[in-house]
Amino acid sequence: MSADGHRASTPLRIAVVGDTLLDVDVSGTSERLSPDAPVPVVDVRTDDRRAGGAGLVATMLARDGHDVTLVTVLSDDGRADEIRELLPGVTVVAGPSGVPTPVKTRVRVVDHALVRIDEGCATPPVPDPTPEMAAALDAVDAVVVADYGRGVAAAGDLRDAIARAAGRIPVVWDPHPKGAEPVPGIAVATPNQSEARGFTDVGGQGVPFATEAAAALLERWGVGAVAVTLGDRGALVADGRSGNRFVPAPSVTAGDPCGAGDRLAASVAVALASGADVTDAVSAGVVAASEYLAAGGVTALLGDEGPAPVRVPGVDRDAMRVVHEVRSAGGTVVATGGCFDLLHAGHARTLSAARALGDCLVVCLNSDDSVRALKGPERPIMTQDDRVELLLALDCVDAVVVFDEQTPDEALRRFRPDVWAKGGDYTASELPETATLAEWGGRVVTVPFHPGRSTTRLAAALAHVG
Repeated sequence: MSADGHRASTPLRIAVVGDTLLDVDVSGTSERLSPDAPVPVVDVRTDDRRAGGAGLVATMLARDGHDVTLVTVLSDDGRADEIRELLPGVTVVAGPSGVPTPVKTRVRVVDHALVRIDEGCATPPVPDPTPEMAAALDAVDAVVVADYGRGVAAAGDLRDAIARAAGRIPVVWDPHPKGAEPVPGIAVATPNQSEARGFTDVGGQGVPFATEAAAALLERWGVGAVAVTLGDRGALVADGRSGNRFVPAPSVTAGDPCGAGDRLAASVAVALASGADVTDAVSAGVVAASEYLAAGGVTALLGDEGPAPVRVPGVDRDAMRVVHEVRSAGGTVVATGGCFDLLHAGHARTLSAARALGDCLVVCLNSDDSVRALKGPERPIMTQDDRVELLLALDCVDAVVVFDEQTPDEALRRFRPDVWAKGGDYTASELPETATLAEWGGRVVTVPFHPGRSTTRLAAALAHVG
């Protein structure tokens, strides 16, 4: 599977270099306090394990369909054996770490992190790489260095091998605040805002900070480009030749950000190895990271099929998260629906009015197939992905659910809004959704209709212009 849920059409040979950990996610519910101390008792529902650090990057790329070699160090304990078992389809070339396997256990209650427990995570001495580790970089199409600050990226012989590789193939370096600086000559380094701040003495926030920090790191590191990632805002790319370019991120509602930086770096490497320039590669990485988060983030890697396509499952998960948060706070969930093919002022006014009825607005959007069934083979004019993106760009829209049926009834039953809002010159009793909302006591409300504004009329006008 690729970052957007499709298997790679041209598999690449990619080496991932870096520190590998064992990540454990314990998830459950908590409804009482311990009698021994005022702390919550967690009833464990799931105990999921995966290779973390560079192992997570390798897992992502392998599930994208690439031929992946993980160059790392591992202990000789049972947890290292477990890591190997958690990396099916990945060739592991590992030297001895000389220390116990580090384990990071995150305990979550529903969607909220409760505590993280670290075992064996103190910084070890820089390991001695084996000749096989360096040789693993000789026959690949790209390298991703996933530095987690435990010394693999600081090992001299391995750094020399990375520098040699950078002379012939793209190398992407994802740095760590406690890790080594990238070797000169690599294609692009991808620090996040916090990491860039730690590597420089630059102050400020956002794009102005990223611009100054990227320029400083370009000079300091001697790399081809620096992409300072800015979370859900996107990334600032500087390469010393084309100036500074801002790459905006698609608007998504995301929960756990674990692995987003890994997803970005992996996707940048794939794009570079496929012939993209740095800015286009970072753009692909930003989109891939956003889709990864919208699809459920690292939890999507726990299934047998890898990350799910973002179109329906990811957006549905967004909506359910929004609904859960609003309901937990005692708020009112509002929903509306339609094709929204060529957004116009009438749509904007209707959506804004619907949002004013409660504390969040979920839009039920007809899929492309649904629109064709309703309006004919020439519609929609805009694809569902573009329609989702435009809707989410509106401040009044909190989430979007795409449905394939001719009516949104099944989608509505999944999250049961308190209010269904519809614009039109008819009464609530005439709306087919009224009976559906009545199943759980929801209400149907009509909002002002704005005559003279329609997609059909707008499309006809555009046809005359063309």
